[in-house]
Formats: sequence, structure tokens, C-alpha cells
Amino acid sequence: MEVKIEKLSFDENGLIPAIVQDAESAKVLTLAYMNEAAVMKTIQTGETWFYSRKRQSLWNKGETSGNKQKVVKINFDCDADALLLQVNPLGPACHTGSESCFHNTLQENEEVESEIIPMLTRNIKERRNNPVEGTYTTYLFREGMDKILKKIGEESSEVIIGAKNADKQEVTWEIADLTYHTLVLMELLDVSVSDIKSELMKRHIKKAGKKDE
Repeated sequence: MEVKIEKLSFDENGLIPAIVQDAESAKVLTLAYMNEAAVMKTIQTGETWFYSRKRQSLWNKGETSGNKQKVVKINFDCDADALLLQVNPLGPACHTGSESCFHNTLQENEEVESEIIPMLTRNIKERRNNPVEGTYTTYLFREGMDKILKKIGEESSEVIIGAKNADKQEVTWEIADLTYHTLVLMELLDVSVSDIKSELMKRHIKKAGKKDE
């Protein structure tokens, strides 16, 4: 695919700000800068490359730490003077070990609901890798596949019952329970939320294509 980098507007120092975002959770991971060479290497390698204003040289994110970022998509804004990179991170974005460089809160009004699924997924993975006795998730992983499948069956039935009763609150509770147990099963089978999104996108594209025929 031809890349028309001349569409981008670099500043007087030949740089353009690049916002890096987790493609799955939409969480902003970091803000860095790119020059033309960094943009081209990012496109060519499928990994994030930036320009260090301090060292005045290119650097590949994760080259030494292993915390690379696999690029999914690159957008530029309406003025073509800023980039948005959606990535699949292979580790923390911040040198402190934090998932995002934006881990310091200046002010917060309420919890961001859009982050709950990624947060829950991370917590489930943590419980699997580092069991904590007395927690329900640890119990499920210890009991294994049959127990998890039994719970999914039970929660599915309870969703159906709630729906038949036209009870919105009950259906909400039971779908939340079903979602949690499904995420536990996904972790057990190494199925990610990205895998589900990709499959849904494939189906959407396929159906949209049929409508155009």
C-alpha cells in the first residue's frame, strides 16, 4: 500500500506528536514524537518507533525492555499535525512499569465505565497467574473447566428466566454474572477480547458485502 507521508504536517523541528492508544481498551498509553523516519519505520516494521528530542535519535519502543507495541492502525487528525496510533501492547508503556504513562490523576469525577472489561480481564489473568486463596476467581481456576462450564450454564439459564419475567434488573445482574464467567473461560482457553472483536468485525464485513451484491 502506498503511504503518502506528505499529507502530514510536521512542525518546524520536523516532528509530529503521536498519541498511542491500546486498541483493545482504548486507554491512552503515552504521548511521544515522531519525525518522518520514525513514521516510515513504524509503518514498515509494524512496531512503534519514535524520535527522542533529548537524545536526538530514533528509538524503537520495547527494544531493550521487550515491551513492544504492535501497530493496528494509524490515524491523523483534521489538521494533519497529530497522529493517533492504535496498538496491541506487549507490556507496560511507561518506564515506571505502569500500563500507561498517564497514571497520575489530577482530578476525577467518576469511574470510566468503558474500562471495566479490560480491567476485569486483567484481574482474572492475575488471579490465574498468581492465585489468592479465598477469592472466587482462584476457586474457579482450581476447580477447572467443568466447574466453569457449569456456572456458565447456570447463568445462561438465569438470564433466560429473567428475560421471561421481563425483569430488567434481574437480566442486568445475570448478564453481568454470565459475562464474568465467560471471561474466566476465555482466559482458561487463551481467547482474548480482541479475538472476539475480530470475529465480530469479520462477520459484519461479510454481511455488509452481501448487502452490496
